[in-house]
Amino acid sequence: MGISQYIKDIGRGKDGARSLDRAKAADLLGQVLDGSVSDLEVGAFCLAMRIKGETAAEMAGFLDATHARLNRMPDNGLTTVVLPSYNGARKLPVLTPLLALLLAQRGAAVIIHGTATESSRVTSASVLQDLHVKAHAQFTSLAAGEVALIPTEVLCPGLKRLLDVRRVVGLRNSAHSLVKLMNPCSGKALVVGSYTHPEYALSMAATFALTGQHALLLRGTEGEPVADPRRTPQMEVFRHGQSEIVQIAQAGSLVQVPDLPGPEATDTARYIQAVLNGEFPIPPSIALQVEHILREVQA
Repeated sequence: MGISQYIKDIGRGKDGARSLDRAKAADLLGQVLDGSVSDLEVGAFCLAMRIKGETAAEMAGFLDATHARLNRMPDNGLTTVVLPSYNGARKLPVLTPLLALLLAQRGAAVIIHGTATESSRVTSASVLQDLHVKAHAQFTSLAAGEVALIPTEVLCPGLKRLLDVRRVVGLRNSAHSLVKLMNPCSGKALVVGSYTHPEYALSMAATFALTGQHALLLRGTEGEPVADPRRTPQMEVFRHGQSEIVQIAQAGSLVQVPDLPGPEATDTARYIQAVLNGEFPIPPSIALQVEHILREVQA
């Protein structure tokens, strides 16, 4: 069938483009994920949406298409914490693995899913490898207190291909927002979504509300779903289409900057292990995030 009819609507420029309804957006992305359209059409879709920007209805449709094609984690009878890890670290250590392991210490089941989208950044996967947490190549039911690292290509090969378009054209596309919203679990889950720019806070919040997902949204550390260890961000929880701010952002100047390692994977892993062993304190912002997440999954 092709997606040219959709590109005609979304590709008319910033002011002339028309948004798609949820069903049409689902059909468009479904064809892209299935690999049934040409590379030229995929590139046109990515650039058109980059210029136009996604509406909440379009993102909901993209989620519908993705969820229909995901290889999902079996229902474990728990509310699993989902941590999308796609940005990695450039200046600060990537502490998504610390958040995951702290939650597991407290009895939560945690999935980290992701893939490298920029070769110059340190990934959660590289840090977890130094902590002897291996990536899963297949799905098993996740128990309380366990952490599973799932590569994106295991969840959905088509989604990995779409993310990799960035390496060709040099620009992010809708998939980079989509992966921070999706739920890879068959059972109940709390998706921890993060953003870097204020406009994404608005669009992600609108999508979580429209789709009725159970989620926690915050400004992450360099795009990762973990609170900045230097300053506590606002945290907002979504339940059944309703939202609640559960943590206000820290205001004012920093009194003290925590002693953090550099972004290298080995240094980050060593620091995380020391925090887990009680040798270093948990950064207060991350400790607060852990409590807010546990409150949601244990409710």
